[in-house]
Amino acid sequence: MATLLFQFVNAPGPFLCNSDKPSTAVACLTPIPSRLSAFPPRIGRSSAASRGGGLDAAGDEKFYRGLRWHGRPGEGSGSRRSRKMLALGGGQGAVASMVDLLLQRPPTWVSALLSNVVIFVVGSPLLVSGLSISGIASAFLLGILTWRSFGPPGFLLVATYFVIGTAVTKLKIAQKEAQGVAEKRRGRRGPGSVIGSSAAGCLCAFLSIFQIGGKSFAGLWQLGFVASFCTKLSDTVSSEIGKAYGKTTYLITTLKIVPRGTEGAVSIEGTFAGLLASVIFVSIGTSLGLISFGEAVLCVIASQVANFGESLVGATFQGKDGFRWLTNDVVNVINISIGTALAILMKQTLL
Repeated sequence: MATLLFQFVNAPGPFLCNSDKPSTAVACLTPIPSRLSAFPPRIGRSSAASRGGGLDAAGDEKFYRGLRWHGRPGEGSGSRRSRKMLALGGGQGAVASMVDLLLQRPPTWVSALLSNVVIFVVGSPLLVSGLSISGIASAFLLGILTWRSFGPPGFLLVATYFVIGTAVTKLKIAQKEAQGVAEKRRGRRGPGSVIGSSAAGCLCAFLSIFQIGGKSFAGLWQLGFVASFCTKLSDTVSSEIGKAYGKTTYLITTLKIVPRGTEGAVSIEGTFAGLLASVIFVSIGTSLGLISFGEAVLCVIASQVANFGESLVGATFQGKDGFRWLTNDVVNVINISIGTALAILMKQTLL
């Protein structure tokens, strides 16, 4: 094998051109160095400089700048194949570099941004079905923060929450709209809902990124993150299933039968669906390595206690005089904050 090694003086590293046959044309796609002495004389050059071992600088610069081939005339097909191989190799290298950047461990802000750009572009049809435009913008920021703090596993868990939450919100949407209990915009949630549903999780993400409490607290912030979305998913599923399939709904403070969608009302169907959703969610979190089995149990317990507390708040205060500020988004923040704090507290005292 004939090997030509070009050592650039003003360019980093060597450039290697390989050919199984010395006469085969191989394209050397390189910048022209300022010192042409780095190049070998052209094959077959008949100038006096060539015979004397010197360089015809002008001719050589034109030769290399024009990307001529080392070989005999008529061998352009081999050169084209070589160029294709070089281009293919370069493309594969770029893709590999991009994948390495996206999966960088630990994640960086750059890898988080690029990963979310790719995912949001690919998943835009699903995002549009479940979120308003401003809601998508809020979710994009949440996605960057999640990827930066807990990497792809954390992002996948939040994506799971979004997919399941969107699916149950769309169930019997026409019936819910007719009864006046459907989410606005046919279930497409806005920035208030995104922020209200992720406030506690975002706080845990920031605490994790800035390593508040050191390594001993890192696991607690991760547990709190999972518990926050487990709580919110359980609440969403129980509410939406109750509005769609609940046969009888009871006001949690008095157990009186009330219409579907009443603040603070619960149903058997919705309650069991919310419990099942929390179990499925923490099972995924466990399989992704975010929490242990014991922590998963704590998340389920915390989510059910928090949802009970949210129903109490809704039945007692929401919509009453002096509490008009207590909107659904505010109640969501209270709900997930209870679930997050309770899971962390139980972890500290029980495990």
